[in-house]
Amino acid sequence: MNAIVSQMIILFIIVIVGYFLTKKKMMDSDFDRKLSTFVINVTCPCLILSSVMGDTLPDKHLILPLLIVGFATYVLLILGAFLIPRYLPIQTEERGIYSFMLAFGNVGFIGYPIVASIFGANAVFYASILNFPSTLLIFVFGTLFVSGGKDKMKFDIHTLYCPAMIASYLSILIVATGYKLPNVISTPFTLLGNMTVPSALLIIGSSIAQIPIKRMFGSTGIYLMAALRLIIVPLIILYLSRLCRVDSTINDINTILCAMPVASYGTLFCIQYGKGETTMAQGTFLTTLLSVISIPLLTLFL
Repeated sequence: MNAIVSQMIILFIIVIVGYFLTKKKMMDSDFDRKLSTFVINVTCPCLILSSVMGDTLPDKHLILPLLIVGFATYVLLILGAFLIPRYLPIQTEERGIYSFMLAFGNVGFIGYPIVASIFGANAVFYASILNFPSTLLIFVFGTLFVSGGKDKMKFDIHTLYCPAMIASYLSILIVATGYKLPNVISTPFTLLGNMTVPSALLIIGSSIAQIPIKRMFGSTGIYLMAALRLIIVPLIILYLSRLCRVDSTINDINTILCAMPVASYGTLFCIQYGKGETTMAQGTFLTTLLSVISIPLLTLFL
């Protein structure tokens, strides 16, 4: 537990560095956008691939259970996201925004680095498979939640071919075949993948620095949502998975992924549909800040 708390403090320090770099004009929104693109399309896929390029490969027999657990988890999350906002002290027109925040965490951007920090590099492979449903469903139910149901549910086929998904396909192939790549190939992927953690945390700190102080702290509904997203819902998933006798390794990683802050795609969707930007910014900020405390606490229950 002390090691995990120390690790989260280390990560938070990098967030603070990103905050002050922006205040000192060394980072800005344009730099963040370019660095985010680099992380999502280059370093994060390399992190996924490097997780299966070590001396010890993950167990290939866990691939199917990982997919089953991942899809079952998101069925529960999306069902809860439809129902829970009806009972929160929020305005009716904001229910869709809260549904998004409850259903989708920042797994691809923050989840992989956190899992790597807590469970080790090999665990990123498990996380990438568990995250398959999120990558697929965020563009279907995510846009439905934010748009308020005005648009028909859509799925962009190109999502199946984004760099993170391609890296996941290749990592599954490597594990399934048991093929070990030579160091001259695996080392560049490892070096690039190692850039994901500091880059992601710097961007988070920079993003927080760009939010006006008066928009950082929201209403009672925001704090209730944060408690649900960071602690209550992950514990429910943990309990149900134990009842279903899910493998303990899969269950622990899946629980941490369920406890991630609000997905960064939410802000992009709000900008696209011209609604809920302030609420989404508040939820993203608070859950990102509080996760520094909640994730170490959650490990007490694993």
